[in-house]
Amino acid sequence: MRKILLAFDGSHYSKGAIEFAGRLNKKNPILLTGAFLPQVDYANLWSYSGGGTADKLFIPLVEDEDAESVQQNIKRFENYCIDNGIEYRVHKGFLDFALPELKKESRFADLLIISSGTFYEQAGVETPNEYLKEALHKVECPVLVVPENPVFPESNILSYDGSESSAYAIKQFAYLFPEFTENETVLVYAREKGDEELPDELNIQELVARHFPNLALFKLEANPKRYFSSWLLEKKGAILVSGAFGRSDLSRLFRKSFITDVIRDHRLPVFIAHK
Repeated sequence: MRKILLAFDGSHYSKGAIEFAGRLNKKNPILLTGAFLPQVDYANLWSYSGGGTADKLFIPLVEDEDAESVQQNIKRFENYCIDNGIEYRVHKGFLDFALPELKKESRFADLLIISSGTFYEQAGVETPNEYLKEALHKVECPVLVVPENPVFPESNILSYDGSESSAYAIKQFAYLFPEFTENETVLVYAREKGDEELPDELNIQELVARHFPNLALFKLEANPKRYFSSWLLEKKGAILVSGAFGRSDLSRLFRKSFITDVIRDHRLPVFIAHK
């Protein structure tokens, strides 16, 4: 049984995220922990963050939290879990800054699910906003970022750039989601420099084929930056698997075009893992 952490911020409630968790529970039972984070004082956000250049962990919280809205969301969460036969826990009442507390919670979870559409959406007009980016970078377990209207995956897209990070993410995905391993799977490789050969092709093929029997290898021959988005649009009902978000050992293509664009456009669920 997996322990899955589902993060809600302030008065926001992600219907898409909890329904995705519900679908996972139907495949294999889970323990679902709802983490109800404090609201952020958006009015003072930039004065605290130095115009967006300071440490984004330290975002001021609202002292008088909208307790009624949060309690309503907790009740909705509990009712959903009861109605769908999900074992659950509720964690609330963080007194410190929200992100360090979420980081600590993630240390004791197998997976964190976050909504790309609602997670501290008022912290910035850009999607993913800086707070979501920081969460993806700081938490201590793999993260599943889902749009508000997710399609439950029928195929897998494994992004591979030859790095330790991308190989690690693929392994973690296979371990955490055995229900997806029988789906059609594409290991996609691209580098901005246009390398002709997959790095360690034999090794990565031996590994991935053991977990994903319906596997195909695909190299983006054309300009990846220019053509990847159109290629991805053809992959309906897929989940994208990626290595570290915003880390130097991940190629600029996967860090920016692969991850940020997918989250921004709410196209696909994205699984992100780093050590």
